[in-house]
Amino acid sequence: MKNLQDATERICELKGSLVALDALLPAVIDTLSAAALARLADSFDAHAEAARIVMLHSDISDVVLTTFEREIARNRALLQRSQEPLGRATRTGVVDELLLTTTRITTFVGSQVQTRASGFFFRRGDQLFLVSSRHVFADATRSHFPDRIEIGLHTDTHDLTRHETVSLPLYRDGLGQWREAVDSGGKVDVAVLAIPATRLPADAVVLAFDDSHLDARGEDVAIGDALTIAGFPFGFHDTAHHLAVARSACVASAYGVRFRQQGCFLIDARSHPGSSGSPVVRRRSGGHPGASAVRWRLLGVHSTRVDMGDRDPLRDDGLALTCTWYADVLPTLTAEG
Repeated sequence: MKNLQDATERICELKGSLVALDALLPAVIDTLSAAALARLADSFDAHAEAARIVMLHSDISDVVLTTFEREIARNRALLQRSQEPLGRATRTGVVDELLLTTTRITTFVGSQVQTRASGFFFRRGDQLFLVSSRHVFADATRSHFPDRIEIGLHTDTHDLTRHETVSLPLYRDGLGQWREAVDSGGKVDVAVLAIPATRLPADAVVLAFDDSHLDARGEDVAIGDALTIAGFPFGFHDTAHHLAVARSACVASAYGVRFRQQGCFLIDARSHPGSSGSPVVRRRSGGHPGASAVRWRLLGVHSTRVDMGDRDPLRDDGLALTCTWYADVLPTLTAEG
Protein backbone atom coordinates (compact mmCIF):
# COMPACT_ATOMS: atom_id res chain seq x y z
CA MET A 1 0.00 0.00 0.00
CA LYS A 2 2.85 2.30 0.88
CA ASN A 3 4.47 1.77 -2.55
CA LEU A 4 1.18 2.48 -4.36
CA GLN A 5 0.69 5.71 -2.39
CA ASP A 6 4.27 6.77 -3.14
CA ALA A 7 3.77 6.02 -6.84
CA THR A 8 0.50 8.02 -6.92
CA GLU A 9 2.14 11.00 -5.22
CA ARG A 10 5.06 10.83 -7.64
CA ILE A 11 2.69 10.81 -10.62
CA CYS A 12 0.91 13.87 -9.20
CA GLU A 13 4.25 15.65 -8.75
CA LEU A 14 5.19 14.88 -12.36
CA LYS A 15 1.86 16.27 -13.58
CA GLY A 16 2.46 19.45 -11.60
CA SER A 17 5.95 19.77 -13.07
CA LEU A 18 4.62 19.33 -16.62
CA VAL A 19 1.95 22.00 -16.10
CA ALA A 20 4.63 24.38 -14.82
CA LEU A 21 6.79 23.67 -17.88
CA ASP A 22 3.78 24.25 -20.14
CA ALA A 23 3.44 27.70 -18.58
CA LEU A 24 7.17 28.42 -18.81
CA LEU A 25 7.69 27.75 -22.52
CA PRO A 26 5.20 30.38 -23.86
CA ALA A 27 6.59 32.88 -21.35
CA VAL A 28 10.14 32.28 -22.63
CA ILE A 29 9.00 32.55 -26.26
CA ASP A 30 7.27 35.90 -25.62
CA THR A 31 10.54 37.45 -24.40
CA LEU A 32 12.71 36.31 -27.33
CA SER A 33 13.56 38.12 -30.54
CA ALA A 34 13.07 36.47 -33.93
CA ALA A 35 16.74 35.51 -34.14
CA ALA A 36 16.73 34.05 -30.64
CA LEU A 37 13.57 32.08 -31.43
CA ALA A 38 15.27 30.55 -34.46
CA ARG A 39 18.24 29.52 -32.33
CA LEU A 40 15.89 28.07 -29.69
CA ALA A 41 14.08 25.99 -32.32
CA ASP A 42 17.35 24.57 -33.65
CA SER A 43 18.58 23.79 -30.14
CA PHE A 44 15.26 22.18 -29.24
CA ASP A 45 15.43 19.85 -32.26
CA ALA A 46 19.00 18.83 -31.35
CA HIS A 47 18.13 18.10 -27.72
CA ALA A 48 14.96 16.26 -28.72
CA GLU A 49 16.96 14.03 -31.05
CA ALA A 50 19.53 13.29 -28.31
CA ALA A 51 16.74 12.38 -25.88
CA ARG A 52 15.09 10.19 -28.52
CA ILE A 53 18.31 8.21 -29.06
CA VAL A 54 18.73 7.62 -25.31
CA MET A 55 15.12 6.49 -24.91
CA LEU A 56 15.25 4.13 -27.88
CA HIS A 57 18.24 2.36 -26.29
CA SER A 58 16.58 2.13 -22.89
CA ASP A 59 13.99 -0.20 -21.41
CA ILE A 60 11.06 2.23 -21.77
CA SER A 61 7.47 1.37 -22.63
CA ASP A 62 5.81 2.32 -25.92
CA VAL A 63 3.40 4.56 -23.98
CA VAL A 64 6.28 6.74 -22.81
CA LEU A 65 7.75 6.94 -26.31
CA THR A 66 4.38 7.85 -27.85
CA THR A 67 3.80 10.53 -25.24
CA PHE A 68 7.31 11.89 -25.81
CA GLU A 69 6.79 12.21 -29.59
CA ARG A 70 3.38 13.85 -29.09
CA GLU A 71 4.80 16.49 -26.73
CA ILE A 72 7.81 17.12 -29.00
CA ALA A 73 5.45 17.74 -31.93
CA ARG A 74 3.26 20.05 -29.84
CA ASN A 75 6.20 22.15 -28.65
CA ARG A 76 7.71 22.31 -32.13
CA ALA A 77 4.39 23.58 -33.50
CA LEU A 78 4.34 26.25 -30.80
CA LEU A 79 7.82 27.41 -31.82
CA GLN A 80 6.94 27.40 -35.52
CA ARG A 81 3.82 29.54 -34.96
CA SER A 82 5.93 32.00 -33.00
CA GLN A 83 8.41 32.28 -35.91
CA GLU A 84 5.77 33.07 -38.55
CA PRO A 85 6.38 36.25 -40.57
CA LEU A 86 5.05 39.34 -38.86
CA GLY A 87 2.35 39.88 -41.45
CA ARG A 88 0.87 36.40 -40.90
CA ALA A 89 1.18 36.65 -37.15
CA THR A 90 -0.71 39.92 -37.00
CA ARG A 91 -3.31 39.37 -39.69
CA THR A 92 -5.79 37.98 -37.19
CA GLY A 93 -4.53 40.22 -34.39
CA VAL A 94 -4.71 43.89 -33.60
CA VAL A 95 -2.11 45.28 -36.01
CA ASP A 96 -2.74 45.30 -39.74
CA GLU A 97 0.32 44.38 -41.76
CA LEU A 98 -0.05 47.53 -43.90
CA LEU A 99 1.14 49.64 -40.97
CA LEU A 100 4.28 47.52 -40.74
CA THR A 101 5.33 48.18 -44.33
CA THR A 102 5.53 51.91 -43.64
CA THR A 103 8.23 53.93 -41.90
CA ARG A 104 8.71 57.53 -40.85
CA ILE A 105 11.48 59.41 -42.64
CA THR A 106 13.42 62.29 -41.11
CA THR A 107 15.78 64.24 -43.36
CA PHE A 108 18.97 65.90 -42.11
CA VAL A 109 21.75 68.20 -43.14
CA GLY A 110 24.50 67.11 -40.80
CA SER A 111 22.79 66.95 -37.41
CA GLN A 112 20.07 69.49 -38.30
CA VAL A 113 16.57 68.12 -38.87
CA GLN A 114 15.07 69.39 -42.14
CA THR A 115 11.73 67.68 -42.81
CA ARG A 116 9.65 64.64 -41.90
CA ALA A 117 7.97 62.45 -44.44
CA SER A 118 6.69 58.93 -45.04
CA GLY A 119 8.06 55.95 -46.91
CA PHE A 120 7.53 52.24 -47.33
CA PHE A 121 9.56 49.12 -48.04
CA PHE A 122 9.67 47.34 -51.39
CA ARG A 123 11.63 44.14 -52.00
CA ARG A 124 13.05 43.06 -55.33
CA GLY A 125 14.72 39.67 -55.07
CA ASP A 126 17.21 39.89 -52.19
CA GLN A 127 17.41 43.68 -52.30
CA LEU A 128 15.34 45.84 -49.96
CA PHE A 129 14.40 49.38 -51.03
CA LEU A 130 12.92 52.39 -49.29
CA VAL A 131 10.30 54.10 -51.45
CA SER A 132 9.22 57.70 -51.01
CA SER A 133 8.54 60.86 -52.99
CA ARG A 134 11.52 62.18 -54.94
CA HIS A 135 11.06 65.64 -53.39
CA VAL A 136 11.75 64.10 -49.96
CA PHE A 137 15.34 63.35 -51.02
CA ALA A 138 15.93 66.52 -53.07
CA ASP A 139 13.73 69.44 -54.09
CA ALA A 140 15.30 72.37 -55.90
CA THR A 141 12.09 74.43 -55.76
CA ARG A 142 12.39 74.55 -51.97
CA SER A 143 16.20 74.48 -51.82
CA HIS A 144 15.82 71.21 -49.95
CA PHE A 145 19.00 69.13 -50.20
CA PRO A 146 19.44 66.82 -47.17
CA ASP A 147 22.56 64.68 -46.98
CA ARG A 148 21.11 61.78 -45.00
CA ILE A 149 17.85 60.37 -43.69
CA GLU A 150 16.77 58.35 -40.68
CA ILE A 151 14.13 55.64 -40.74
CA GLY A 152 12.68 53.42 -38.03
CA LEU A 153 12.63 49.62 -37.96
CA HIS A 154 10.89 47.23 -35.59
CA THR A 155 13.17 44.63 -34.01
CA ASP A 156 10.72 42.21 -32.40
CA THR A 157 7.75 40.35 -33.86
CA HIS A 158 5.85 40.36 -30.58
CA ASP A 159 6.84 43.58 -28.85
CA LEU A 160 6.29 46.50 -31.23
CA THR A 161 7.75 48.94 -28.73
CA ARG A 162 11.19 47.54 -29.64
CA HIS A 163 12.45 49.80 -32.35
CA GLU A 164 15.72 51.10 -33.76
CA THR A 165 16.59 54.15 -35.85
CA VAL A 166 18.76 53.59 -38.91
CA SER A 167 20.72 56.35 -40.63
CA LEU A 168 21.16 56.16 -44.41
CA PRO A 169 23.46 58.50 -46.38
CA LEU A 170 21.95 60.11 -49.47
CA TYR A 171 25.28 60.81 -51.15
CA ARG A 172 28.49 58.89 -51.76
CA ASP A 173 31.46 60.65 -53.34
CA GLY A 174 29.13 63.52 -54.15
CA LEU A 175 26.66 61.34 -56.06
CA GLY A 176 23.03 60.88 -55.00
CA GLN A 177 22.32 57.28 -53.99
CA TRP A 178 18.60 57.29 -54.70
CA ARG A 179 17.08 56.27 -58.03
CA GLU A 180 14.52 58.43 -59.79
CA ALA A 181 12.68 58.25 -63.10
CA VAL A 182 11.69 60.48 -65.99
CA ASP A 183 8.93 59.70 -68.45
CA SER A 184 7.28 61.52 -71.36
CA GLY A 185 5.60 63.90 -68.91
CA GLY A 186 8.82 64.86 -67.16
CA LYS A 187 10.21 63.91 -63.77
CA VAL A 188 8.27 61.35 -61.74
CA ASP A 189 7.88 62.25 -58.07
CA VAL A 190 8.91 58.79 -56.88
CA ALA A 191 12.36 57.68 -55.73
CA VAL A 192 13.85 54.55 -54.20
CA LEU A 193 16.89 54.11 -52.01
CA ALA A 194 18.58 50.71 -51.70
CA ILE A 195 19.04 49.65 -48.07
CA PRO A 196 22.22 47.57 -47.64
CA ALA A 197 21.72 44.50 -45.47
CA THR A 198 24.70 45.65 -43.39
CA ARG A 199 22.72 48.72 -42.34
CA LEU A 200 19.88 46.66 -40.87
CA PRO A 201 19.81 45.72 -37.18
CA ALA A 202 20.48 42.03 -36.59
CA ASP A 203 16.91 41.50 -35.39
CA ALA A 204 15.24 43.82 -37.92
CA VAL A 205 11.65 42.89 -38.74
CA VAL A 206 10.86 44.23 -42.22
CA LEU A 207 7.57 43.63 -43.99
CA ALA A 208 7.79 44.81 -47.60
CA PHE A 209 5.67 45.07 -50.71
CA ASP A 210 6.89 43.23 -53.80
CA ASP A 211 5.87 42.70 -57.41
CA SER A 212 2.92 40.53 -56.38
CA HIS A 213 1.26 43.59 -54.84
CA LEU A 214 1.35 45.42 -58.18
CA ASP A 215 -0.49 42.61 -59.93
CA ALA A 216 -4.15 43.53 -60.59
CA ARG A 217 -5.17 39.84 -60.39
CA GLY A 218 -8.25 40.63 -62.47
CA GLU A 219 -9.55 43.31 -60.09
CA ASP A 220 -10.54 46.57 -61.77
CA VAL A 221 -10.08 49.97 -60.14
CA ALA A 222 -12.84 52.47 -60.85
CA ILE A 223 -13.55 56.08 -60.06
CA GLY A 224 -14.86 56.48 -56.51
CA ASP A 225 -13.28 53.24 -55.23
CA ALA A 226 -12.19 53.34 -51.59
CA LEU A 227 -8.44 53.60 -50.96
CA THR A 228 -6.20 53.78 -47.90
CA ILE A 229 -3.11 55.92 -47.25
CA ALA A 230 -0.73 54.78 -44.50
CA GLY A 231 1.73 57.41 -43.34
CA PHE A 232 2.84 60.04 -40.88
CA PRO A 233 0.89 63.31 -41.42
CA PHE A 234 2.74 66.12 -39.63
CA GLY A 235 4.88 63.29 -38.23
CA PHE A 236 1.89 62.10 -36.19
CA HIS A 237 1.93 58.39 -35.29
CA ASP A 238 1.69 55.87 -32.46
CA THR A 239 4.87 56.85 -30.65
CA ALA A 240 4.68 53.87 -28.29
CA HIS A 241 4.55 51.22 -31.03
CA HIS A 242 6.11 53.25 -33.85
CA LEU A 243 3.19 52.66 -36.20
CA ALA A 244 1.79 54.82 -38.99
CA VAL A 245 -1.82 55.97 -39.12
CA ALA A 246 -4.20 55.40 -42.02
CA ARG A 247 -6.40 57.89 -43.83
CA SER A 248 -9.30 57.10 -46.14
CA ALA A 249 -9.39 58.27 -49.74
CA CYS A 250 -11.08 57.48 -53.03
CA VAL A 251 -10.12 57.49 -56.69
CA ALA A 252 -10.86 60.97 -58.05
CA SER A 253 -9.67 60.75 -61.67
CA ALA A 254 -9.77 58.08 -64.33
CA TYR A 255 -7.54 55.27 -63.04
CA GLY A 256 -5.14 53.97 -65.67
CA VAL A 257 -5.17 57.35 -67.45
CA ARG A 258 -2.21 59.70 -67.07
CA PHE A 259 -3.69 62.83 -65.49
CA ARG A 260 -2.62 65.81 -67.62
CA GLN A 261 -0.16 63.51 -69.41
CA GLN A 262 1.77 62.78 -66.21
CA GLY A 263 2.29 59.36 -64.62
CA CYS A 264 -0.19 60.00 -61.84
CA PHE A 265 -3.86 59.92 -60.92
CA LEU A 266 -5.82 61.98 -58.40
CA ILE A 267 -7.31 60.88 -55.11
CA ASP A 268 -9.79 62.67 -52.90
CA ALA A 269 -8.25 62.72 -49.43
CA ARG A 270 -7.30 64.97 -46.56
CA SER A 271 -3.59 65.47 -47.02
CA HIS A 272 -1.00 67.01 -44.72
CA PRO A 273 2.74 67.65 -44.82
CA GLY A 274 4.59 64.52 -43.74
CA SER A 275 2.36 62.23 -45.81
CA SER A 276 4.54 62.49 -48.92
CA GLY A 277 5.83 59.06 -49.85
CA SER A 278 2.99 57.11 -48.24
CA PRO A 279 1.73 53.97 -49.99
CA VAL A 280 -1.71 54.35 -51.55
CA VAL A 281 -3.41 50.95 -51.49
CA ARG A 282 -6.65 49.12 -52.08
CA ARG A 283 -7.60 46.07 -50.06
CA ARG A 284 -7.90 42.98 -52.22
CA SER A 285 -11.35 41.48 -52.49
CA GLY A 286 -10.13 38.00 -51.51
CA GLY A 287 -7.15 35.79 -50.81
CA HIS A 288 -4.92 34.70 -53.66
CA PRO A 289 -2.74 31.61 -53.66
CA GLY A 290 0.92 32.47 -53.81
CA ALA A 291 0.47 36.07 -52.71
CA SER A 292 2.88 37.27 -50.04
CA ALA A 293 2.00 38.45 -46.57
CA VAL A 294 0.48 41.86 -47.31
CA ARG A 295 -3.08 41.48 -48.60
CA TRP A 296 -3.22 44.87 -50.28
CA ARG A 297 -2.80 46.01 -53.85
CA LEU A 298 -0.24 48.80 -54.12
CA LEU A 299 -1.62 51.44 -56.48
CA GLY A 300 0.62 54.42 -56.01
CA VAL A 301 2.88 56.74 -54.04
CA HIS A 302 1.26 59.70 -52.31
CA SER A 303 2.73 63.01 -53.42
CA THR A 304 1.44 66.60 -53.20
CA ARG A 305 -1.86 68.41 -53.08
CA VAL A 306 -3.35 69.67 -56.33
CA ASP A 307 -5.15 72.99 -56.45
CA MET A 308 -6.45 75.64 -58.84
CA GLY A 309 -3.83 78.24 -59.63
CA ASP A 310 -6.37 81.08 -59.64
CA ARG A 311 -8.30 80.05 -56.52
CA ASP A 312 -8.94 82.81 -54.00
CA PRO A 313 -7.66 81.26 -50.73
CA LEU A 314 -9.76 83.64 -48.65
CA ARG A 315 -13.03 82.95 -50.44
CA ASP A 316 -12.75 79.49 -52.00
CA ASP A 317 -12.12 76.17 -50.28
CA GLY A 318 -9.26 73.97 -51.43
CA LEU A 319 -9.97 71.07 -53.77
CA ALA A 320 -8.68 68.45 -51.27
CA LEU A 321 -7.24 66.49 -54.19
CA THR A 322 -3.83 64.85 -54.11
CA CYS A 323 -1.52 63.62 -56.85
CA THR A 324 -0.65 59.93 -56.54
CA TRP A 325 2.05 58.53 -58.82
CA TYR A 326 1.40 55.11 -60.30
CA ALA A 327 3.29 52.36 -58.51
CA ASP A 328 4.08 50.55 -61.77
CA VAL A 329 7.23 52.68 -61.94
CA LEU A 330 8.75 50.62 -59.11
CA PRO A 331 9.85 47.60 -61.19
CA THR A 332 11.87 49.98 -63.38
CA LEU A 333 13.39 51.84 -60.44
CA THR A 334 14.34 48.64 -58.60
CA ALA A 335 15.68 46.69 -61.59
CA GLU A 336 19.28 45.49 -61.46
CA GLY A 337 21.89 47.35 -63.45
